[in-house]
Amino acid sequence: MRQIRNWSSATFLIASFLILCANAPAVEAQQPQRVPRVGVLSTATQSTPPMALRLDAFRQALRELGFVEGETIAFEYRSAEGNPDRLAGLAAELVRLNVDCIVTAGDSPSRAAKKAASTIPIVMANTSNPIQAGLVSSLARPGGNITGLASASVDLAGKRLELLKEIVPKLSRVAIFSDPRSSDGSLAETEGAARAQGVHLNPVEVRSLGELEDAFRAAAKSRTSALIIGWGGLFVTHRARIIQLAEKYRLPAVYPEQEYVPAGGLMAYAASVTELYRRAAVYVDKILKGAKPADLPVEQPTKFELVINLKTAKALGLTIPQSVLIRADEVIK
Repeated sequence: MRQIRNWSSATFLIASFLILCANAPAVEAQQPQRVPRVGVLSTATQSTPPMALRLDAFRQALRELGFVEGETIAFEYRSAEGNPDRLAGLAAELVRLNVDCIVTAGDSPSRAAKKAASTIPIVMANTSNPIQAGLVSSLARPGGNITGLASASVDLAGKRLELLKEIVPKLSRVAIFSDPRSSDGSLAETEGAARAQGVHLNPVEVRSLGELEDAFRAAAKSRTSALIIGWGGLFVTHRARIIQLAEKYRLPAVYPEQEYVPAGGLMAYAASVTELYRRAAVYVDKILKGAKPADLPVEQPTKFELVINLKTAKALGLTIPQSVLIRADEVIK
C-alpha cells in the first residue's frame, strides 16, 4: 500500500508539472508588451500655434503608420519654452527616462540631444544644416545615432534678401535678428549675399523676449529699411510679438518659416516645416522597427514656397511687384 501511495504522489506531481508547463506560454502571452516611448525635444513652447501644428502632423503621420497613442506608442515632451539654455538639462532628462528614440525640433535641440545621448536614436525633424552643425558626417551616410530631415534654411538666406530688395524701394540697410544660441549659419550666408547685392547688413542678437522691442527700436533708429528674422525656437515661441513689433515700427520683414505669414507676417520663403514633421514620423517608424540611424540618409526638401500677405504689405505702404506675385505659391489677401 505504501508503494501505491508513493506512486500516486509521484504521478500527481508529474501531472501537475506538465499542466504548469503547458499553461506557461498562455500566462506569458497575457503579459502586456512594453510600449515604446518617443521623446520630443524643442526650444519652442509646444502649445504655440506653429509648434502645435507641427506636432499634430507628426502624430497624425504615426497614426497612419499604425501607431496608437497610449497603446502602441507613448510620447515624452520636453520644451525649453524659448530658452535654449535649458535644453541640455531636458535632453539629459529624456536619457534618464531611457526613451526609445528622441525627436528634435531644430538645431539647438539636436545638438543638445546628441551631446546627452550616445546610443539612443535621434531623429531631426527640422534642422537647417546638420553637416555644418557637426551633427552628421554626411547626408548620405550620417553615421552615429542621428538622422532625419534638413530644412536647407541656410541655403535660402540670399534668396530672402533678394526678395526684400525686390519689394522695398531703394533698399540699402537690412537688420537680421538672430539668437546666437540657435545659430544655423544663415548669418554668414546672408552677410555674403548682402555684400554681393550692395546692401548694408546690421546683425542684431536677441536672446530673450525682453530684448525683442529693444532690437526693433535699435533697428528703426539706425534707418533700417527692412528686417530678416532668423532661425530659432525663441522666435517661433514669440512669433505673435515679433509680428506685432514689425507692424509697430513699420519694418517689412521676411521670415524663415511659412507659419508667420497667415498670422500677419509680410513674407516667407521656406520649405514646409509641417511636411518635415510628417516625414520625421517615417524615420521614427523605421527606427522602432529596428533600423539604425546610421543607415538612414538625411532627407532634404525639394520644394520651397513663397508666401506673401498682401494685407500686411498694404498696412506697410508697400506695393508687391507683379513679378514677385506671379512667383508666389500663396498670396493672403
